[in-house]
Amino acid sequence: MPDRAPQPVDRQLPTEEARDLISLVRDIAQQEIVPKAAEEEDAGRFPRELFTLLSRSGLLGLPYDSEYGGGDQPYEVYLQVLEELAAARLTVGLGVSVHSLASYALAAYGTKEQQVEHLPAMLGGGMLGAYCLSEPHSGSDAAALRTKAVRDGDAWVITGTKAWITHGGIADFYTVMARTGEEGPRGITAFLVPGDAPGLGAAPPEKKMGMKGSPTAQVHFDGVRVGDDRRIGEEGQGLAIALSALDSGRLGIAACAIGVAQAALDQALAYATERRQFGKPIADFQGLRFMLADMATQIEAGRALYLAAARLRDAGRPFAMQAAMAKLHCTDTAMRVTTDAVQILGGYGYTADFPAERYMREAKVLQIVEGTNQIQRMVIARHLVGPGGR
Repeated sequence: MPDRAPQPVDRQLPTEEARDLISLVRDIAQQEIVPKAAEEEDAGRFPRELFTLLSRSGLLGLPYDSEYGGGDQPYEVYLQVLEELAAARLTVGLGVSVHSLASYALAAYGTKEQQVEHLPAMLGGGMLGAYCLSEPHSGSDAAALRTKAVRDGDAWVITGTKAWITHGGIADFYTVMARTGEEGPRGITAFLVPGDAPGLGAAPPEKKMGMKGSPTAQVHFDGVRVGDDRRIGEEGQGLAIALSALDSGRLGIAACAIGVAQAALDQALAYATERRQFGKPIADFQGLRFMLADMATQIEAGRALYLAAARLRDAGRPFAMQAAMAKLHCTDTAMRVTTDAVQILGGYGYTADFPAERYMREAKVLQIVEGTNQIQRMVIARHLVGPGGR
């Protein structure tokens, strides 16, 4: 069975502009994303031309300032766009989220001159970004990164390897965290590195269980030279910038997770009402009806949680704990719901003829990226009771 267009979710949106935006996204999803999703994922093909379309449509800079080509949309709206895109194809929804994450450092910490020079192309000029924090030996322990940037006159020379980089090897720009000083969290600085910089290269993409259409690769910096005008923020401020970006990025992952879960529920509902056993639709059996009810309830709870965190962010209030909660709950929900969807489809759910098995494989990575769910629990506990291990 081919992928189905996402079923419209009854959304509470703050403006008529936001309603028009969601309508545009649904049209793009139905016409441009869903028809090719299964084939392209199976082939491991990244839909770069689709991201060009999204950029032209104003969908790659939604939460940023219109002065620089952004969409002036609150996170409450932006995240619901991500959910719609991820429900159509996670490679697309997550790709938009990662691009926004990569743009965050310059938009939030760059100088006026840097923003005027770079943001219009990043937000609406067809460029695609990548975020470079993790390394082969420092994933959850980001402060232990080893990539170095050494000052050379009015420039910096970056050497090292980043790992698990979404859009690695195809991005037009990389937001890179590199060590410029002492060991530990205070010696890290952020840089904006062009994708065609001499000395920058990428390994072949990782062979992943899911999201095969989204390239994830190691990125190598072999003496990559960038001017000091591409340093973002102050020297030693890089980890603070990176973690601030991740607070917002985790909300993007949460929204994508609910999109995948909603797609899986839609698939399960359609199958359960069409499939007949013992003379009636299997949706008439109480055990299966209770599964569907639990799936729907978990999705609604996740959507409410990420939107509550988004509204805190939009109001300028602290939201880091709520972002961690949303990422934790929504990605765990996606894993449960997609697993249940496979179960409801039975043997068909285990075949590639239906998208349920793809949703299940894709959901797993959402529990890992942008801070594993174990890290989210640590973040939440730290907010509740303070640092541990003393």
